[in-house]
Amino acid sequence: MVGDFKNGGREWQPTGEPEKVRVHDFVIPELGKAAPYGIYDMTYNLGWVNVGLDHDTATFAVESIRRWWYSMGQPLYSDAYQLLITADGGGSNGYRLRLWKVELQKLADETGLSITVCHLPPGTSKWNKIEHRLFAYLSQNWRGKPLVSYEVIVNLIAATTTTTGLRVHSQLDTQSYPKGVKVSDAELAQVNIERDDFHGEWNYTISPTAKSNDKVIS
Repeated sequence: MVGDFKNGGREWQPTGEPEKVRVHDFVIPELGKAAPYGIYDMTYNLGWVNVGLDHDTATFAVESIRRWWYSMGQPLYSDAYQLLITADGGGSNGYRLRLWKVELQKLADETGLSITVCHLPPGTSKWNKIEHRLFAYLSQNWRGKPLVSYEVIVNLIAATTTTTGLRVHSQLDTQSYPKGVKVSDAELAQVNIERDDFHGEWNYTISPTAKSNDKVIS
């Protein structure tokens, strides 16, 4: 939630001048909530966090990946033909979500990339490298600091670094992402998906209309 709420941790303040925060955590309507969606590049130790103002939907998740690709991914991997995504099994990028697959198909058609997704099995999201190499450091960097505005949130995320060279870019996403978008059987059937022999519900590739070579990035 955005506002002057307590944020766990300690922050140095002048003696007798503690940071005042609210006693109860109720959403401030005019400020709302922030929905951060992160992408972590293991090769270059780079993070990208898209901070949404609206609902955390599958459309928002894929839009976050799209923004990362055009801003950071494509310049680093200009010859890539395939994108590998490791994702949690639930949430806005859940393996059961039809809208997630439909939106990935749009991204594949738009970029020409074959997109391979490997979902972590239910209950194993903490195995995802992004938890230990990105989100853990974001939490450390803003601990003890009330997240009073979207500007503060974006700046704290972008200021996160580590001694091993982690760098993070963050931006505010002001688009609307309505909940409850339905995907029909006919729309789902248009997704060019190939499921892996091993747990095809978790491991699959969504390809564009015209396939290219199979250079993988992660």
